[in-house]
Amino acid sequence: MPQQLLTLGFTAPEIVDKAWTVRWESAPADAEEMVRQTVPATVEFQTSGSTGEQQRWQRYRENVWLEAGLLADLVRPERPQAVVSFVPPAHLYGALATVFVPAQLGVRVWYRPTFFGTLPALAGRRVVVAATPWIFRLLLEHLPWVRSLEHLTVLHSSAMLPATAGEFLAAAGPDRALVVDVMGSTEAGGVALRRWRDGAEPPPWTLFPDVSFAGGEVAVDEDGEVPLVVRSPRLAFRPGGIPPAVWATDDHVAPVDDRSFSFAGRRNRLVKVNGRRFNLDALEHQLRGVLDCPDLALVPVADRMIGEHVDLLLELAPGGRLADVDLAAAYARIGLRPRRVHVVPRIDRSETGKLRHVQTSMPTEVEVAS
Repeated sequence: MPQQLLTLGFTAPEIVDKAWTVRWESAPADAEEMVRQTVPATVEFQTSGSTGEQQRWQRYRENVWLEAGLLADLVRPERPQAVVSFVPPAHLYGALATVFVPAQLGVRVWYRPTFFGTLPALAGRRVVVAATPWIFRLLLEHLPWVRSLEHLTVLHSSAMLPATAGEFLAAAGPDRALVVDVMGSTEAGGVALRRWRDGAEPPPWTLFPDVSFAGGEVAVDEDGEVPLVVRSPRLAFRPGGIPPAVWATDDHVAPVDDRSFSFAGRRNRLVKVNGRRFNLDALEHQLRGVLDCPDLALVPVADRMIGEHVDLLLELAPGGRLADVDLAAAYARIGLRPRRVHVVPRIDRSETGKLRHVQTSMPTEVEVAS
């Protein structure tokens, strides 16, 4: 099966849409040699499309394997015996976490394309769960399964940690659970990491061992923040091109020292409303603690009076009414009243949970802020 998995490729319906398991611990050949013989020398991935049209980026096979080794080293101290992944392998993080990290660890992997169904029977074992943000809710709903394990490491990437991550750590306990959070992108690969165990506030980010700041003499703004520009040997390149020397991410950070930083927000998720700056991702996490609905999103909009503003998109439960949603409490929590509220049939997100800022469904306006 390992050979078949690598031969089919990461976008094949059999690999993306169906549940499967692969026993890397009993592979008939060395995993690295198998990858070298089976995977093309240049591997192509597409961006998630969260900020517009998907873009094609290529990476050298050796760099994909190298990055998988770096990720495997992050969870290796916990002595994992199995991997359960919910991350589609069609994108870079999914290919790494679902395919190459288990190969590097030499353990069996179970892939589940949905959040429903039976979890593998792994009582008493040490497990890595490769996660998107929604998986923390799933783990909270399956605490008996979590508590049956000797230890659980959640390898998370692709979006801001949800509030349910802290709830999960508190419920599981620091001796049983760990979150390894990775910041990266299709273009840059893994950039920084942090380890979080006690359910309190997550620590600052630390650059990967082979990554360094490359911003030069970038001026720190009034908030003590700078654009995150990095140098890495694993940068992707466009078809027909070569890897760049540095990559300017879409993130703004507050440097702590020459290897670590606090995350301020993605450039397209930082909005100034009436002179106050808001990180829309952080506000969304606060709203989830107040609003009882399947999904919600804040989107930046242009306002002819004040320049920048935000709209709130709400996906209500079947049969739900807007009158049942406590918008007043939500506005008080975040200190901001959105320009408008829209009810939508669904909120358009990528496979890894990122909000697509170009929403495909036309929202229905239901409330206008005064």
